[in-house]
Amino acid sequence: MRNPLRFLLAVCLAGCALAQSQSDPGKIGASAVWQIPQQFLGNAHAACDQSSGIGECVINQMAKAGASADAVGFTRELYKQSHGEVGIMTGFQAVGPADFAWITYPLRANTNYGLLLVNGHPAIVNVEDLKLLDRKAMEQSFQFRDLKGQFPKVDVWPGDRDGKTWPNSQAGPNGGKQFVVSYPLINGCHACARAGFAIFSWNFDAQEKFLGTSFMGLTPPPL
Repeated sequence: MRNPLRFLLAVCLAGCALAQSQSDPGKIGASAVWQIPQQFLGNAHAACDQSSGIGECVINQMAKAGASADAVGFTRELYKQSHGEVGIMTGFQAVGPADFAWITYPLRANTNYGLLLVNGHPAIVNVEDLKLLDRKAMEQSFQFRDLKGQFPKVDVWPGDRDGKTWPNSQAGPNGGKQFVVSYPLINGCHACARAGFAIFSWNFDAQEKFLGTSFMGLTPPPL
C-alpha cells in the first residue's frame, strides 16, 4: 500500500519544482552569454553598413554567427531599453539580490564594455547610466570641491569595464545589499587628465528592488 505521507511529500516537492521551473524562465542567466567570435564584427559591418537599421541587422547576424536564442533575445531586449544600442552579454555572475552582467558594445568607438545589474526590480539596471548617480551628494562634498580647484572641468565618466574585475558587494540595511562601483573622474574630455575615481553604492532592498545610489567618496588623483 502506498504510504500517504510519502505520496503527499512527493506531490508537494513536484509542485514546488514545477513552480520554480515556471518562475525561472524570466530570469536572465549565463545562457545569454556569448563570446563574440573574432571575425563577427567585420562580417557584421560587411552585411549591415548599408542597412537602414544597422543595429537590428547586427543583432540578426548574431544567430548566423552561432549565438544562442537566449543571447540574441537578451541583446534584443537591451536594444529596446537602451534606445537602439547593441550590447552583447559576455560575462555573468549570480550574486543576488541582483546579478552582474558584463556587456560588450561592439559598435562603440570608446568605452566598449559596460556593466548591468540584472534580475532585480527593474530587471535591468545600467550601472553606466550616470543620471542614476547621487551626483548632488558628490558635488557638495569637500573632496569634490577641493578637486575642482585642481581640475576645473572634472566630471564623472562611465567606467570602461574590462569584464574581469567584479564589483564588491556588502550587506545593506534591513536585509538589503549594496554593490560598490567606481567611476573615473576626468578633466573635460576622454583623453584629458585623470583625477582619480568616484565611488558609489548601488542599493537594493531585501525584496530585490533597486533603491538608488549613494555617494561614498573619492580616491585621490594619480601622482
